[in-house]
Amino acid sequence: MIIKDVGLVDGLKHSLLSISQLCDKGYKITFEPNLCLILDSNSSETILVGKRVNNVSCITSSMNCLLIRNDESWLWHRRLAHIHMYHLNRLVSKELVVGLPKLKFERDRLCEACQKGKQTKSSFKPLNVVSTSRPLELLHMDLFGPSRTMSLGGNYYGLVIVDDYSRFTWTLFIATKGEAYHAYKRFVKVIHNEKNCGISSIKSDHGGEF
Repeated sequence: MIIKDVGLVDGLKHSLLSISQLCDKGYKITFEPNLCLILDSNSSETILVGKRVNNVSCITSSMNCLLIRNDESWLWHRRLAHIHMYHLNRLVSKELVVGLPKLKFERDRLCEACQKGKQTKSSFKPLNVVSTSRPLELLHMDLFGPSRTMSLGGNYYGLVIVDDYSRFTWTLFIATKGEAYHAYKRFVKVIHNEKNCGISSIKSDHGGEF
């Protein structure tokens, strides 16, 4: 007999079976003066027998509890509002939370709830066709940095521009994020003279530098 959806009460010395939930699972319960019978409602076969001891029906047959235990570190991650593992280690080292066990919290897998919570939009299926008809019709732009290594010109940021039609890529190195707009203005003047055509639209991630 397998009973699913079992609730675990930590520290409880007795394993309790709910009569109402057994009935919901499709079992038939019969009480006699000294016995309690749990029957299969379809075949009327006796599944479990409980003997009455001090007004409590006790099942004497051996029962095994197959318990799926979650990793304790990830359990505390969920309890504390999905806090980052780095901050959990700081809480442990400074003993800022009463009852928090002294564990080493490692980010060894992805938290599904955190991943969905930080997702800003649904993913789009990739397209195998080019949606533009000429160069400079659509430019994709993004800014990265600060990088750990300084460039030869003494810059820590980079403005990446990709042409949607040709997939040609330009990388403009800048010292600060505030220079992104002026770097783009200089790029527009140069590219207009080279290609003799204008830029129709750009696509970015709505960053403040744009």
